Amino acid sequence: MSQDLEQIWSRVQAQLALVVDEPTYRIWLEPLRALELRGDSVLVAVPVHARRWIQERYGRAVQASIELVLGEGWRLELTEASEQAPPGARGGGARGAPGGTPHEPDPPLRSHRSGPLGNPKLTFEQFVIGDSNRLAHAAALTVAEMPAQAYNPLFICGPPGVGKTHLLSSIANLLALHAPEMTVRATTGEAFTNEFLAALATGEGDRFKVRFRDVDVLLLDDVQFLQRKTRTEEEFFHTFNALHDEGRQIVLTSDRPPHDLQALEDRLRERFAAGLIADVAPPDLSTRLAILRKRAHHDDVELADEHALEVIADRVHTNVRALEGALIRVVAFSSLSGRPLTSGLAEEVLDSLYPRMSPPATRPRTVAEVQAATCELFAVSSTELLSSSRAARVAWPRQIAMYLSREITGQSTTAIGRQFGGRDHTTVLHACKRASARISSDESSRQALQRLCTALGCEPPTLP
Repeated sequence: MSQDLEQIWSRVQAQLALVVDEPTYRIWLEPLRALELRGDSVLVAVPVHARRWIQERYGRAVQASIELVLGEGWRLELTEASEQAPPGARGGGARGAPGGTPHEPDPPLRSHRSGPLGNPKLTFEQFVIGDSNRLAHAAALTVAEMPAQAYNPLFICGPPGVGKTHLLSSIANLLALHAPEMTVRATTGEAFTNEFLAALATGEGDRFKVRFRDVDVLLLDDVQFLQRKTRTEEEFFHTFNALHDEGRQIVLTSDRPPHDLQALEDRLRERFAAGLIADVAPPDLSTRLAILRKRAHHDDVELADEHALEVIADRVHTNVRALEGALIRVVAFSSLSGRPLTSGLAEEVLDSLYPRMSPPATRPRTVAEVQAATCELFAVSSTELLSSSRAARVAWPRQIAMYLSREITGQSTTAIGRQFGGRDHTTVLHACKRASARISSDESSRQALQRLCTALGCEPPTLP
């Protein structure tokens, strides 16, 4: 790509990052590559399997961004890139497509014997190691170097946006590079479900089984998506057994540990827990800063002030995805406004999205903040959290939220109960007692509390 075209396309992508949500940009639009300016058209390469989806769903957004950068009269022209090596293709399945498109191949973390897989950023070299992800990184690297010889299955769990998909793609990339003779199948829980349902509808069940069982390595992202899907769970149970019995490597990711996947069949949870469970937590400040520096270096971001990255790292602490999204927004604002990227500019851009927080000692957290962080960590809705449901997947998040609310907000149990759907103070006390006992005796529950406190920017309560 010529320097002029590269600069133009960088500005187009910066605009796209502002007009669509961050996961959509990452999965569907960031991999697009401008090939040339042809007359009054910008020729853009897209993966073969994703062309129709991008044209229908995001064509207008790309067209508008091109016109904003180049002026009216310019138009978008899509061309298919090689299916074998899509430019900047990214793993992760059809997560950006609500409900899925069962009859289209998923644009997954997918590889056979066709060279390096996925976005070149999603490699072990580009993964920033910190205390929050050291075990998961080491385990994933070991699996990539010695499939089915160390940890099988490997179960990587953690809240959204902390690098689980990055580790899956890293495994796939390393295997494609150093063991091209191995067959690797990588997809998401959603894509697995969609393909299975499509196979049932078309009578191609045997072909589906071959597709997922005749592999050396299976990488499945977001396995929690299989919950409450009885027939899909049954199929995956047999797929898991077939692969494991034949000594094939299985790597799974989830937003919570196996014992918290209460809506999943016991026999599946037992198998998930039989291998190594590696937890990934939100990054601490030093890791967040290292991530930003590596990303800025990789993308050749011109910084007028090194402290700009410190501002972003200090403001955004929930997950890596939000962190990189904040950097994209700051870079885009700098590019579109023509202003140098300074710490002052970063503060200006982030003030409305990530306001500066007062020190914990001077600003108590609110119950609403605890509830919001809990919903994000455990992937439950606020309606579920406040409901009367006693399902385990809802009851435990509600208990830990009540416990943390009592510990850090300074509010009475009566006031807390009112904000949890009108419950009385005895219910809150009971929930706090249950949560305290579980946190004291269970390591994964302590880690969940730590992740909540990290998201809220507060110190964990002292356990009895």
